[in-house]
Amino acid sequence: MQEDSQTEFKSSFTDAVIESLVAFTNTKGGKVLLGIDNQGNPVKAFTIGGESLQNWVNEVKNKTQPSIIPDAEIISIQGKDVASLSVQEFPIKPVSFKGRYFKRVRNSNHQLSLTEISDLHLKSFNSSWDSYINPEYTMDALSLDKVRDFVGMCNKDREVRIEDDPLTVLAKFELIKASGVTNACYLLFANRDIFSANMELGRFDTATSIKDSLSVRSDLFAEVEYVINFVRKHINKSYIISGDPQREERWQYPIPAIREIVINMIVHRDYTHYGDSSIKIFNDRIEFFNPGRLPGDISIANLLSGQYISQARNKKIAATFKEAQLIEKYGSGIKRIQEAFADYGLKAPLFENMQHGFQVTVYSAPELMSEKTSEKTSEKTSEKILLMVIQNPTITIAELAANIGVSNRSIERNISGLRKEKKLERIGADKGGFWKVL
Repeated sequence: MQEDSQTEFKSSFTDAVIESLVAFTNTKGGKVLLGIDNQGNPVKAFTIGGESLQNWVNEVKNKTQPSIIPDAEIISIQGKDVASLSVQEFPIKPVSFKGRYFKRVRNSNHQLSLTEISDLHLKSFNSSWDSYINPEYTMDALSLDKVRDFVGMCNKDREVRIEDDPLTVLAKFELIKASGVTNACYLLFANRDIFSANMELGRFDTATSIKDSLSVRSDLFAEVEYVINFVRKHINKSYIISGDPQREERWQYPIPAIREIVINMIVHRDYTHYGDSSIKIFNDRIEFFNPGRLPGDISIANLLSGQYISQARNKKIAATFKEAQLIEKYGSGIKRIQEAFADYGLKAPLFENMQHGFQVTVYSAPELMSEKTSEKTSEKTSEKILLMVIQNPTITIAELAANIGVSNRSIERNISGLRKEKKLERIGADKGGFWKVL
């Protein structure tokens, strides 16, 4: 006999017994055996008086909030009488002991953080933080055009279309209520910058040398596209030469899997935490960090094996993303990410709890130059030329070279390529003329 997630040994009745009972009620229930040492053997000096069981039950009741009343009985172990105090999982959590909250993790008790206390309370009512009304937000803070865009995403390939007006849609999805606007509704459809959803993006040469950065404070739907576009901007794209007239385009990482990671970040982020989400792009890897660790009852091993029940930290946001067809099925995203990287021939992503959050790291691989023609540098230079010409059609070759940081000859070579591809045309003479993007 040994201690486990639902069994604890104590040689006598002390406050530590009540702490364990509280931890059991906040988890899956359990029992404390009194008169047993750490090795599971009866304690010779332990005795049970005529009023002992009732006194212990009363003490547990008086020192817990809400009050818990354990089942108490005398049992025999190795021919010696010991006491068993057992409790079921409490329906309304968390239960406290002297103002402190505990949960059972394997064979020990852990004190809950403020975030864990809040999450446990919300789960008791089958709710989540994002479904609550925030008195700071009013209808004036929402964009109804964004709600219409959401309806358009919902109606794509949908047999029964949503035909309601935006306000009715928000009410039916319980994103607004008579008392006001929910946290989820504001994050999804705000018409202004959302600082509580800030996501920091960066392209790094080294851990301390940053080449490009972007702070994203948009609504959550737009945030997905901002991030994907930033990632595309800063990773390699190659072409596989297969002999077919059309070259096969291949990004450095599988973009659908990157999108899945980003959506998971947005749906599972702890928006009550002061920290930002961040995405750091290095030459050989990308690190995706999000405030909010995995739930205590889900380990990394559970996550990778699929042996867990998906628990959306933000139920309203998750449900809205699913209606918009951005989430295929709850709990299947990790498996798709793993399969996408395996199919790409890349190292498996690393998933880990760290500090106050959760991080996913994906790894690149050296390009096989014998099979692929890398056009990263010239393609990015050409893209920059087109963007600058759109902004200033009269821009000179010298100005393009100075702004992009390459030689005049490099600009001339890229312009020649763009003209041959019929993407760029010169109107008029070299002096006094202008560029036109086709």
